[in-house]
Amino acid sequence: MNRFLYSFLVWLSIPIALLKIIVKDSRHPSWKVKVRNQLGLVKKMSGRVIWIHSVSVGELNASKPLVDLLFEHYPSHKIVISTTTMTGSVEVKKHYKSKVTHCFFPFDSELIIKSFLKKINPEICILMETEIWPNLINQLKIKNIPTALINARLSEKSFHKYQRFSSRLISESLKNITLICSQNIFSSERLVSLGANKEKLSTTGSLKFDINDSIDNELTNTLKQMIGERSVVVFASTRNGEEKLIIDSYLKFKENLDSLLLIVPRHPERFNAAFNIAKDAGLKVQRKSIDEKCSENTDILIGDSMGEMMEYYSIGDIAFIGGSLSDNGGQNMLEAASLSKPIIFGPSTYNFEEVSKQLLDNDASIQVANADELMRTISELLTNDLRRQELGANARKTFNNNQGAVNKTLDLIRPLIKA
Repeated sequence: MNRFLYSFLVWLSIPIALLKIIVKDSRHPSWKVKVRNQLGLVKKMSGRVIWIHSVSVGELNASKPLVDLLFEHYPSHKIVISTTTMTGSVEVKKHYKSKVTHCFFPFDSELIIKSFLKKINPEICILMETEIWPNLINQLKIKNIPTALINARLSEKSFHKYQRFSSRLISESLKNITLICSQNIFSSERLVSLGANKEKLSTTGSLKFDINDSIDNELTNTLKQMIGERSVVVFASTRNGEEKLIIDSYLKFKENLDSLLLIVPRHPERFNAAFNIAKDAGLKVQRKSIDEKCSENTDILIGDSMGEMMEYYSIGDIAFIGGSLSDNGGQNMLEAASLSKPIIFGPSTYNFEEVSKQLLDNDASIQVANADELMRTISELLTNDLRRQELGANARKTFNNNQGAVNKTLDLIRPLIKA
């Protein structure tokens, strides 16, 4: 695929994307702002701007250590953070309040990108992880605006997809990026194979090891009061289909599991679906949002809130990482590791291949093949305090040993920002 064909397809997709926003996000107070921003309509900004794009909450959380250092080193600059999702925008405003300017990421059309860049006029554009947008990157190069792709990762699955459908386009885009900071050697090798310049690429490690999210003690105490003295197994960031697998298996092992299951779906639009799956299975289920104490007979608590995963992990005795029973490549395991929690994940971890391998190699996690093995492992761990403590301690040690990516990344970015 060349850029002309890509641009044509982008234009064809815009009406569909706008319709999706209206259908999916119209109840959100910011939906009209999202439409305007994605069409390149943003307020004109003055002064010196550093623009960071994080597609959603996961990428945003990974960028926080870097943003903190940018505040420290560039106090006179304005920081603009763009997101694609509503949940990402909510987290930006919740975490940073008025310290940064938020906008939604524009459609990758040449005309729209030109309008967007003219309004915010950034000194540098920092893209998180796998946000490779050909028209944006091309326009940034034309305008001599440095582009940094940081915390970059490329799974084997995505690598083969790019090779098959858009190798020429991706190669051109990667060559136009000023700096690439990769999470691991696997991603570095794949990016070079797709066309990235070796001289512009550094393997700096994952910024997620440098996340230092504080725990909201008031919320944690509220959750403890809601749950009582029972042990808790956290099922974090579950994806479509996983709740049914988990609940069906739980019914088989229920007699051996004296624990509350705290299920936190990855996407808020699935909170109701997860609740209904548990209810239809005949289980006693409760929503966290009703803010009532669970009874001793409550089987499942649905964590129907955003931005509270650290607090959920903090009250858990075991953490299962979602997206790994289904073929979604897993989710971030490091938040649980930072809190010394014993970690379990399923067979699908291609989005976190190096992290999952390190955790397994360091006896800091357990990988299971299916939901029944998951429940069997949970049952065994709940009766073995020493083993849970050992796994948790090893997880925290792995987390500590991999910190430092944020300072390496900043050192590489600083020459790209005018003094």
